Amino acid sequence: MLIVIGWLSVTLGVIGIFLPVLPTTPFLLLAAACFARSSPRFYSWLINHRYLGPYLRLYMSGKGIPRKAKIGIVVVLWLTILPSALLVVPWLWLTILLLLIAAAVTIYIARLPEPVVVRLE
Repeated sequence: MLIVIGWLSVTLGVIGIFLPVLPTTPFLLLAAACFARSSPRFYSWLINHRYLGPYLRLYMSGKGIPRKAKIGIVVVLWLTILPSALLVVPWLWLTILLLLIAAAVTIYIARLPEPVVVRLE
């Protein structure tokens, strides 16, 4: 069951990369937790994944998210939420809710720590 939940979470997390209303990181963290308890092979695959792994490792270690990723997340979030909220949604209360969710996610992302980069010259 944990493996099924893990793969469902990976799928939703990857979809969340393209749909900002669906959060990516919580689903990937859930997948990592499920895989850690059920399949060392899948856990290793996820943590060492070329694209998902670095962000998961940084986030899980408490180091946060790189600034470039934070900017990308917030830009994509607002580029998709604003047109949807202002042009597609027919109800004012839902427009306000979408904008509040986007603002809350923006604040959450902005408050996450950024990894310290040490450059040796």
